[in-house]
Amino acid sequence: MPIREEEPKDYPAVYAVNASAFETPAEANLVDILRREAHPIVSLVAEENGAIIGHILFSPVSLTDYPDLKIMGLGPVAVVPAYQRKGFGSALITAGLKKCIALGFGAAIVLGHSAYYPRFGFIPSLRYGIRSEYDVPDDVFLVTELQLGYLQGASGIIKYHPAFNDV
Repeated sequence: MPIREEEPKDYPAVYAVNASAFETPAEANLVDILRREAHPIVSLVAEENGAIIGHILFSPVSLTDYPDLKIMGLGPVAVVPAYQRKGFGSALITAGLKKCIALGFGAAIVLGHSAYYPRFGFIPSLRYGIRSEYDVPDDVFLVTELQLGYLQGASGIIKYHPAFNDV
């Protein structure tokens, strides 16, 4: 399954993928805003028969009291409903994490299903004393070290780009 970096010509298809995968267009709009305002980002697409059927975005987040740590936030990740549960989401996550490592990021966080993300190395963020700025259950706010020991001694609250406040 081909996974590649998003290109400007892909923007309408990526919007459609995100709009189809979620109940509202909020995530699709979020992608457009982050693409313009958050840097650097990792934005990848999955293709099937030449059509874009999946998308993932990683954008920088910050950890209070540790502004020099390079941490990426995973999300959103979307796959067109007809292609869900066929490995496209997993392939996007794996490729995205590799790209984050190549860019020198030391950790990634996600607000997601506690039964799904551990297969990619994510664990509850509270094990590091890390919490979300949003009121979310502890078991769905997860973190993975992309560099072994990167979060040792760090704790605090993860701050997202302000665009996340509208999702």
